[in-house]
Amino acid sequence: MAAGVGSLLRECPLLLPQNREKSVYEGFVTAQGRDFHIRILLPSDLQLKNARIQCSWYLKKLLDGYQQILKQRLQHSSDLVSFMVELKTVLEVALRNTQEVHAPPSPYYYSGVIGDIETLGWNKTVRACNIDRGLTARVVFVDPGFSTIRLKAEDSCGREHLITLKLNPKYPTEPPDCLVDLPVQFSVSWIPESSLLSIHSQFLAALESLKEFWNALDEIDEKTWVLEPEKPTRSATMRRIAVGNNISINIEVDPRHPTMLPECYFLGADHVVNPLKVKLNSNIHLWDPELSLLQNLKEVLEIDFPSREALEKSDFSMDCGICYAYRLDGTIPDQVCDDPRCGQPFHQACLYEWLRGLPSSRQSFNVIFGECPYCNKPITLKMSMKKV
Repeated sequence: MAAGVGSLLRECPLLLPQNREKSVYEGFVTAQGRDFHIRILLPSDLQLKNARIQCSWYLKKLLDGYQQILKQRLQHSSDLVSFMVELKTVLEVALRNTQEVHAPPSPYYYSGVIGDIETLGWNKTVRACNIDRGLTARVVFVDPGFSTIRLKAEDSCGREHLITLKLNPKYPTEPPDCLVDLPVQFSVSWIPESSLLSIHSQFLAALESLKEFWNALDEIDEKTWVLEPEKPTRSATMRRIAVGNNISINIEVDPRHPTMLPECYFLGADHVVNPLKVKLNSNIHLWDPELSLLQNLKEVLEIDFPSREALEKSDFSMDCGICYAYRLDGTIPDQVCDDPRCGQPFHQACLYEWLRGLPSSRQSFNVIFGECPYCNKPITLKMSMKKV
């Protein structure tokens, strides 16, 4: 199969055959007034469907995402001329799409964004940053390109929250991406007539719906010793609370139903954990959604959590008996020797490596049986948390 030289010259005057057999063509394909280097290698039978195309790195980048279309065109084009027509069409589309992606925003974009910022509190932003932190400014950051805007909102309990908006050039036709620190998904209701003020209002509504959730966890953070996370974010739904030496309870709170019984599991030696499990199962009927989460935990477990006023966090922060560190890759010791006379804590990873190196240890699925590195009493390691 050899394309008519005349037709090819009319369609692609810069693409020329490189040998007598006309199996190699090299030159340039033109689109939107720009020339792109290309080389086409035909097999010995000159079948276009088996041709190979070589091109410049820039042309390859432009056509990234169109490979399947080009393969189909090679399969169905009757000759090289018709394929080159198809290639130029695809290239025109790729160039237009690239220009749309990198096109600068229109003047209406900037005027609309600046108007939204002024409505939210442009002048107050400057004063809040430099003079008075107590002002109710809602805009706290705007980048030079007006593509990233950070807003502040305060819930009815006085907690401050931030929302970062990433605007694209099609704003306000398309909504901005919203980055928030919430325990639930934040979805914006948007129409082209919407503004940043409407997002701020929707953000405030979302904050109010989570007020009881944060009230519950704030009480726990203020009145108990929380071992993990070390610095809870507003999106964190988990708390590991110290109950005593080498024993703690891990709770996972439902943001939508914060006063209901959370998912709980205990960490510690069996002889200390088991009585707490029994109390939880026996007293679960006492759980009262009208009481606070912390008060319910006290009632159901029949305990008083260690007081922040009477004790220090270091009283519960015992180092791992193997690596002699408290934190290891963000984790704290969560495995404890079950012998009451020992009670040495270990990181799960440390104890796992230790037991794996003992000739006497044995493993069954995710459970390893061995001896405590301190007292040589039997110790069992389950590689997944034990849940109630």
